[in-house]
Amino acid sequence: MTDDRAPDPGLPPADSTGQGHVEYFAAYDAVLAQWPVAVESVDLPSPYGMTRVHSCGPRDGKPLILLHGSGATSTVWFANVGELSRAHRVYAIDIIGNAGRSVNDGRPVDTHARFMDWLDGLFSGLSLDGASLCGHSYGGWLALNYALHAPHRVHKLALLDPTDCFTGLRLSYRLRAVPIFVRPNAARMRAFLDWETAGIPVDPAWLQLVCLGAEMPRAKVVMPRHPDPDRLRASSVPTLLLLAEKSRAHDIRKVSAKARELMPHIVTAVLPAVSHHGVPTENPAHLNRELVEFLG
Repeated sequence: MTDDRAPDPGLPPADSTGQGHVEYFAAYDAVLAQWPVAVESVDLPSPYGMTRVHSCGPRDGKPLILLHGSGATSTVWFANVGELSRAHRVYAIDIIGNAGRSVNDGRPVDTHARFMDWLDGLFSGLSLDGASLCGHSYGGWLALNYALHAPHRVHKLALLDPTDCFTGLRLSYRLRAVPIFVRPNAARMRAFLDWETAGIPVDPAWLQLVCLGAEMPRAKVVMPRHPDPDRLRASSVPTLLLLAEKSRAHDIRKVSAKARELMPHIVTAVLPAVSHHGVPTENPAHLNRELVEFLG
């Protein structure tokens, strides 16, 4: 257990001995230090490895699990946890197999079914019968799929500019991302984020972390597929969809229209002057108001 202002004592993965790893985890701790509330950090064991969880807020608060976008790590919520933790016990997760301090040194998380099993174990490890879920980008895809997999465990669902949930990514976005997948490095990641954010300011410490993370080893990505339309129509989990006005990842008008077609009960809104990758950090006051009101 650690306070957010103390150095993180958690051990990095066993292969984290090079200078690049040292710089990466120093950048990780620097972003976590920006959290405005006291943080408790713990590693939960599972058949897949260790999952890093950062918790804050009252212990008797309503549980809320935060799932970050690809490469962003759980530290990205520094502009949101202050408001969210007033009434909620917040659990920010480093998605296993992704960048961050979770260590996938057990069974590989290489299928949709194993991701769902990992999340089942996460609920059990946190002693939660249920919780609200909030996911951004790829984390939104995971959150939506888990709400379909275990609706009895999901109180409310907030999707922040989620990818591949209702429509696909724009071709221009996919083409721009190709160099990162072919030969990832910090410079290519920075160039990609500069293009996607189109001049909208991005927190420099978080940007440094994400760029360094492009050079960190990670598991093979489980490519997202759109959930089955019949399962979406059958879902009764209260759902909020917040879309980034300046998102270059997808056409938010098409995403909104398809979401409302497939999930008639969904509540949709647009976050003004926000890019896809900066949803948690850009104009956070607007996002926080929407989330606090929805989560109740």
